Amino acid sequence: MNRKFYLRGKLLTCVFLIVTFFHGCSAIRQPKLFLSCSESNDLYNVLLENNIQCNRLSTPSEAVEIAAPGSGVLILADDYPERTTPIDSSVLRIAKDKRLRLYIEYPSYLPGIEMSAPMPTILERVVVTSDSILNLEKMQILALHDCWYIPVRVKDPILSVSKVAGFDRAIYGLNGNSEAGAILFKLPETGWLVSTTKLSHFVTARYAPKKSMQAIWTFILNETAGQDVTIPHLEWNPDVRPSFERDEELPAGAARLAVRRGIDWHTRAKMLLNIQGWEEYKKLWNLNDSNMFTTVPAIDNAAPPPVSEAGDGSFGVLEGIASRVNSDGSQPTRWWLRSDSNGESSLAFALSWKMDGDTLSKRIAGNLLDWLYFRSGLFQDDSLKSNWGLLYWAPGNAQALYQDNDVKAILGCIGTSAILNSDRWNDILVKNILGNFRTTGVNGFRGQRLENPRVLKLGWKYYMNRNIIQLQPHYEAWAWSSYLWLYDKTGWNPLLEKTRNAITMMMKAYPSEWRWTNGIQQERGRMLLPLAWLIQVDDRPEYREWLKMIASDMEKCQDVTGAIREELGPLDHGDMAPPVSNETYGTGEAPLIQTNGDCVSDLLYTCNFTFLGLNEAYAATGDDQYKRMADKLADFLIRIQVKSEKHTELDGGWFRAFDFNQWEYWGSNADSGWGAWSIETGWTQAWIPTVLAMRVMNENLWDLSAKSQVNKNFEQIRHKMMP
Repeated sequence: MNRKFYLRGKLLTCVFLIVTFFHGCSAIRQPKLFLSCSESNDLYNVLLENNIQCNRLSTPSEAVEIAAPGSGVLILADDYPERTTPIDSSVLRIAKDKRLRLYIEYPSYLPGIEMSAPMPTILERVVVTSDSILNLEKMQILALHDCWYIPVRVKDPILSVSKVAGFDRAIYGLNGNSEAGAILFKLPETGWLVSTTKLSHFVTARYAPKKSMQAIWTFILNETAGQDVTIPHLEWNPDVRPSFERDEELPAGAARLAVRRGIDWHTRAKMLLNIQGWEEYKKLWNLNDSNMFTTVPAIDNAAPPPVSEAGDGSFGVLEGIASRVNSDGSQPTRWWLRSDSNGESSLAFALSWKMDGDTLSKRIAGNLLDWLYFRSGLFQDDSLKSNWGLLYWAPGNAQALYQDNDVKAILGCIGTSAILNSDRWNDILVKNILGNFRTTGVNGFRGQRLENPRVLKLGWKYYMNRNIIQLQPHYEAWAWSSYLWLYDKTGWNPLLEKTRNAITMMMKAYPSEWRWTNGIQQERGRMLLPLAWLIQVDDRPEYREWLKMIASDMEKCQDVTGAIREELGPLDHGDMAPPVSNETYGTGEAPLIQTNGDCVSDLLYTCNFTFLGLNEAYAATGDDQYKRMADKLADFLIRIQVKSEKHTELDGGWFRAFDFNQWEYWGSNADSGWGAWSIETGWTQAWIPTVLAMRVMNENLWDLSAKSQVNKNFEQIRHKMMP
């Protein structure tokens, strides 16, 4: 034989064997998956994106008929939650005869199992109740938003649903019998996997955490595909996600862009009402001219967003976005026109104009203050009444008078007046500050809140002469900032004396005697601003030491990402402690964490207010520690700003909770009003862009407002209010 042809033959044989080998390996590893679902199903589309071959059929019977013997079939829910997935015994009999490996979700029928009508979750969460799923531990908590499930009784479920307390673990176990709340289990005899809900809705409904969802689908797919294949973790781009990864390099101008997106969020989310939106508001709350300021019955103030387009601030700005995530991934709007949110938001819009020259932002800033103080009826300007100078909380709520509510509006007014170079609100500003000051007790404390009917009955002097001490910065600290600011502009000494006394008492009681609201971290953060402004008017070494002590204690909890980890104080000193049982979960205000060490930052109570305090602390002292902390926090806040092409009403916002370990929006959703996925218009969505904008322009609130002319009519107003 010719040697050349011999070698060529050997080579072709080797090539054939190699190709056959790898083709055989490919055949072994290639999953045999048949899906019964619509083209829009999340799992189907994610499988395609991950280059995992599968065959899609329209009905369960088609999928079972066409599937090759021994292959995997996934029967997914198309009409969830309105209708269960139609399953009949003949389909299951064929599947059993063909030795198919089934995954069935939201079924209408299962052999040998009694099926009840689907029911929704309210406060319940999904809990891992088996060791079956790799990388998921027993009692781990999952969020299947807007989950509807079929109550069935089975033994040893893999996933269960129950109302449980905890950050990411059900620390008190499950309520009642987990058999009645099975979410994922194996059907006896056949070993088929059954889900009583639509697990394949994980992208659209924003199930969380993502890593847990990946682990669940790795388990389901590998169980269904069989032992001869290994399907890796699926990857997908969440519809709602952080703007940047933790280690991603930020582009030039990232802070300015974050401000712009944060401001534009108000329009996209329709937070700013126009005249039609105001009519929607009145209809929702059953308000009219005669009962506008009576106490509204307690109803769910979360509803779909306004039908009308966004306004220009002439009718105020709504409270924000509720923490509830709907099955389509959207979230309802919180329909309150809060006085504090309107004042705070005006400053964010004013700074947007100052930073970029956006004339619409300038108009909105002025309109919001005009609505708040002149048109809404919230500001009490009757000199014969003891609530003169105070703000009602919202239209339809004339009960609670919080100084911490008022001071947020006051700080917004201070900044907006200065930036717009207007004295339009000067007299109102003086009245608003003095209205709070004259109802503050002899020690400089005012308490958590005053009740308007009692103020009208007892008179303001009763409150001015009270011997009250409230060692809780959340309620007291920022009001002191406004008194120090007004003292600087007028030189009226009682403002300084009473405030200095209160701050001294507060700091000498730190930390053992402090009470905390949702956590001790927020109390520290709220003290930064008054300490910084106390140094501005009365610089003493002791005050600088206090400021550094508070900031240093916070820095111990600042992660390398810039996130400030939440922390609880002694539980007997907390007003809104974590749930003490499963039954108490979701029944009141609560922290985002269950225990210290949970890796979450709070952008409603801590990071937002701390951000302003650090900026003002650096301006007052020039201490690089405060700048370093603020720089890191700014980097973190820019990264975790919400990005979403699908849900534009969320794009540019900041949710309350962020888990900086998982790098995902996550936290205990125990708070009955402001849970992990909420966005607050004023507290969060105003102060973060406000401070970012000031940092872009190398500004601070103290210096911005240094030339205020509130002193012009101060003595005249003061003599009337405090003769």
